[in-house]
Amino acid sequence: MSGLTPGRRITLEAVARAAGVSLSTVDRLLNARAPVRSDTAERVREAAERLGFRASGVIEQRTRGQRPRRTLGFLLLFPGSSFYRALGRELEAAVEAEPSIRGQARIEYMEDLSAVSVAARMLALGAGVDALAVVAADHPRIGEAVEQLHERGVPVFALLSDLSTPLRAGFAGPDSRRIGRSAAWFITRLAREPGRVAIFVGTHRFQCQELAEMSFRSFVREHAPRFEVLEPMMTLDSPALAAEGMHALLRRHPDLRGLYVDGGGIEGVLAALREARRDDPDLVLPVGVAHDLTAQTRAGLMGGELQAVLSIPRPLLASRLVRRMAEATEGIGATPTSLVVPIETWTPESL
Repeated sequence: MSGLTPGRRITLEAVARAAGVSLSTVDRLLNARAPVRSDTAERVREAAERLGFRASGVIEQRTRGQRPRRTLGFLLLFPGSSFYRALGRELEAAVEAEPSIRGQARIEYMEDLSAVSVAARMLALGAGVDALAVVAADHPRIGEAVEQLHERGVPVFALLSDLSTPLRAGFAGPDSRRIGRSAAWFITRLAREPGRVAIFVGTHRFQCQELAEMSFRSFVREHAPRFEVLEPMMTLDSPALAAEGMHALLRRHPDLRGLYVDGGGIEGVLAALREARRDDPDLVLPVGVAHDLTAQTRAGLMGGELQAVLSIPRPLLASRLVRRMAEATEGIGATPTSLVVPIETWTPESL
C-alpha cells in the first residue's frame, strides 16, 4: 500500500522517494536532460508505475530508449544434450526479458572439453561479448583465460561448476554439497539393506562433481557407515562408457544397493539397467539417483530405474545469472557474487 490519499496527484517528489533517488534524477530521466544509469532508471520506472504516476508511460519510454545494448555470451557443453539445449533456451529468453539492457545472447556449445580447447573457445567468444558465462572444469588454463578476459574488461562467470580463479566475476549454480548429501540420504534410506554404492562422475576436474562426491561420502560415513561407497566410475560424459561401467558393476557386485550419477552418461546407465532387467526379470535394481530432470531421467523415474532426480530450476538460474551479468557490464558489484539456486527434487510420484 502506498499510503497516498486516493485521487491525490502523484508528484515527482513522491516518485523520487519511492525509488530512493534524488528529485533531479527523476527530472533528468523524465525530460531526457542527461543519461541515467540503467539500474537507477529501472527503479524509477517501477516506482512510477507502482504509484500510478501520470507520466509513468513517458518514463517507461525513456527507460527503454536509454537501455544499453549488451551482448552476453554463454559457453555450454554438448550440443546433443537435452539439458544444455533447454538451458540455452532459458538463457536466450532471460536475456531478451532482462529490463535493464537491450540484450542479445550468443550461445555456443562444446564437444571437446580439454582445457586447451575450452580456453581457446572462451577467448574467441569473449572477444565479441560484453560478459561471458562458461561451464568449465577447474584448470589452470581456464583460469588464465578468465584472467585475460578480465584484463580486457569482459567479466566471466562460472556456470553450474565454480572456478578457483579469484578474477572470476561470480558463480551461478546449485549447492553441490547439498546435492551430494541429498543423494546419499535417498539411497541409504530407500535401499532394502546395506551394501555397496556406486558413483558415476564425468571427470574429476569439475568442482561441482568433486564436491558432490565428497559430500555424498561424508553423509555415508556420518549416517550410514554400513554402506560401502566404491571408487567412482569416470564416464567422460560418454553414454557408452557409462553403460560399460554399469554392466561391470552389476557383474562384480551382486550386493550393489545404490548408484549415484554425479555427471554425464545417464543415458548409458539407464540402458544398462534396462538390459540387465530384461535378462533377469527377478533382478532387484539398486536405488538410483541422478541429476537434472530431462526426458531421459523422467523415463528412468517412470520405469523404476531411478528413484530420485535432483534438478536445477533452469528459468530461475537463467534470470538471476543474466541480471548479474547485465549489472557487471556497468561496473555494478565489483566483488564476485555467488548466485546459489535451490534444488528441485523429483520422484516417480511427483511427475
